[in-house]
Amino acid sequence: MRKAKHYYLKVLTCYFINLFPESLFFGIFELITTQIFMKYLIGIDGGGTKTDCAIADLSGKIINDISGKPSNFLIIGIQEAVENIFALIEENLFQLGGDFADVKQIVIGVAGAGQDEDAKLLEKSFKDYSEEQGVHFKGVKVLSDAHIALEGAFPDSAGCILIAGTGSILFGKDEKGIIHRVGGFGRLIGDEGSGYSIGRKALNAVSKESDGRGEGTLISELLNAKMNSSFSISIINKVYKEKLDVASVAKIVIEAADEGDLIAEDILDEEADELVLHIKSLLDKIHTDKLNVAFSGSLLDNKNFYSALLRQKIKSTLPRVEVVKPAALPVSGAILLAKRLAST
Repeated sequence: MRKAKHYYLKVLTCYFINLFPESLFFGIFELITTQIFMKYLIGIDGGGTKTDCAIADLSGKIINDISGKPSNFLIIGIQEAVENIFALIEENLFQLGGDFADVKQIVIGVAGAGQDEDAKLLEKSFKDYSEEQGVHFKGVKVLSDAHIALEGAFPDSAGCILIAGTGSILFGKDEKGIIHRVGGFGRLIGDEGSGYSIGRKALNAVSKESDGRGEGTLISELLNAKMNSSFSISIINKVYKEKLDVASVAKIVIEAADEGDLIAEDILDEEADELVLHIKSLLDKIHTDKLNVAFSGSLLDNKNFYSALLRQKIKSTLPRVEVVKPAALPVSGAILLAKRLAST
């Protein structure tokens, strides 16, 4: 394990522990280390394709950020998720020349942690794994990726964040700061408008084309080119044995739609309607004359056929809604929340 050590703390510990009763010493020691030596806040934005990790000073200013492996524990499992998060924190601290003991507060915003019981489970698992590595973090809080994205997008105002990456969810904050949620039920029963939902429909279209139940689609050709083989023939093995990343197929659907493929266009049209429905539902909950919505996630935070189509639908059907740029990235929202927790 790569980590710097505050060796001088060991010297101070040996000296002062002989001067005070044990209980008093450790009380003083904890106060000193918290107020003087703990100097970092850490924010994590964990998704199904990658994880972002930022380190900030206690004022909230980000001083280093890196990206690493995914951490959606509903997809890769809790053990792999916590290992990936821990490794990313370790690497980030190593680049700074910092130490685990320097960390005052960590906020982990991760896909799949929308339910309190899931968030608490991941939080406990991360703490337990850290302890196994000989590391004790004083402050750790796990939230959903949507929550940190919302705080990053609208740190001081009402608004909502629409996330569409591997999964999908809409988080909104009203003028009183009350959080409202729409969607986010996971890939098996929800995640409409997400990469997974788009990818699943695309694979269904490819399978139908392969045995004559459906029309031809450019999606098949693009998948064949990507896989360097006849994908339609090996589709069962790719999906069920080789565990194809279904959500990754969404980018191919967008590419096919750009080329005018009607099946791809129909899939994206249906999925964009689902995201519009998310926003309509939130409008009914918040009861506001105007709602600002920011996009996040790999499918929406860049210009492409899908994001442009969604913007067009919102503009034509939801006159009270305005699409705006987020004030900051989700990982910055995690840092902001870490700063608030550290000051309490």
